Amino acid sequence: MAVYEYKGMDARGKKTQGLVDADSPKAARQKLRREGTFVTDIVEGKAGGTVRTAGGGKPKSKASIGGIANIEIDVGKYFQTIGVGDVANATRQLSALLGAGIPLVESLAALSEQVEKENFRIILREIKTKVNEGSSLGKALGDYPRVFSNLFVNMVRAGEQAGALESVLERLADYTEAQVELRGKVGAALTYPAVMLLVALGVIGFLLTYVVPKITKVFKDMGSELPTITKVVLWFSHVLSSYWYLVIIGSVIFAWGFRRWYRTESGRLRVDRWMLTMPIFGSMFRLVSIARFASTLATLMASGVPLLNALGIVKNVLTNVVLSNAVADAQEAVREGAAVHQPLKKSGEFPPMVVHMIAVGERTGELASMLERVSKTYESQVNRRVETLTALLEPLMILFMGGIVFVIALAVLLPMMQMNQIAGG
Repeated sequence: MAVYEYKGMDARGKKTQGLVDADSPKAARQKLRREGTFVTDIVEGKAGGTVRTAGGGKPKSKASIGGIANIEIDVGKYFQTIGVGDVANATRQLSALLGAGIPLVESLAALSEQVEKENFRIILREIKTKVNEGSSLGKALGDYPRVFSNLFVNMVRAGEQAGALESVLERLADYTEAQVELRGKVGAALTYPAVMLLVALGVIGFLLTYVVPKITKVFKDMGSELPTITKVVLWFSHVLSSYWYLVIIGSVIFAWGFRRWYRTESGRLRVDRWMLTMPIFGSMFRLVSIARFASTLATLMASGVPLLNALGIVKNVLTNVVLSNAVADAQEAVREGAAVHQPLKKSGEFPPMVVHMIAVGERTGELASMLERVSKTYESQVNRRVETLTALLEPLMILFMGGIVFVIALAVLLPMMQMNQIAGG
């Protein structure tokens, strides 16, 4: 284990330095990061100011943030996905560094050493280089659309123009983390019924292809007339057991055709409209979309993004094309001088309470704060709806599985009862 000399900053932005023992420079940085220290420089104290690479190759000179020293070559890291949570954590750290009075380039350098994913680290180093060469942070971030969304880039640009980059980044981190949490709750609510449905289909497939044919073969050999429900179940069993490959091919063709149709404008519009009106889940999808609309628009306006530009960004953030079209119409109406709430009300896609609160916000000049209230209200409704659905889905899925098994059992028992009646007669 070697001893390393380091320089860095603590969580309050105060410069600090000292010694740390670790197996490698990377391990030393990780150890210091866990203790709340952002490392900006690190050298091995016992080797005359040199640093060993993590792979044990030729010693390098003093490690430099943004350089190529101390990078552990691991091909798998370059294919790691940079998630929304990774961006949110990096955004919050960058906000803290700027809040401590550290220059932007130095903050980006320190941040690039803190992220764990190698591909994200490389992107941050490239951004630091571009900023160091005179580019704005917003323009540099815009070169990586797969990592930083249009919403993210526009908010950063607005923060730079207003001289409030630190507060905008903090607001962005809050917004991103809230969206991740909301998406996780909705996903959790949908995962349970999906898993239960797969289990139900597996059990039903096993009964129809293996159990039912063996039992009903006895009745068919006797030549007795089978009940209608038994004939129907036997037909399904015959199709699944004899033509299973056609079922799979047909399912693949249907999925391919549906995907192509969904990519068309009319197909996307029909499916997204149905998603807003479907039983049980439709109202929850609408609540999630409206909460995203309100929180995104509030965050953009509070960050200094003009209303027209903000509406243009929001319409791209919404994944449901029905609501996205409504926001696009609102953007055109605002461009022509109308108030925001008027086209939203005309569309019929936004609840009256939302429209009324937006109208009040426009009259009082507090549109951003009103939208934040709408967002919090609807996010709390989504939480309650998710809890309710989670509580209801379990008994509903049990009833569904029980009903199918009951039908199959009835198809088997009815011929047996007929045989008993014949034998008793």
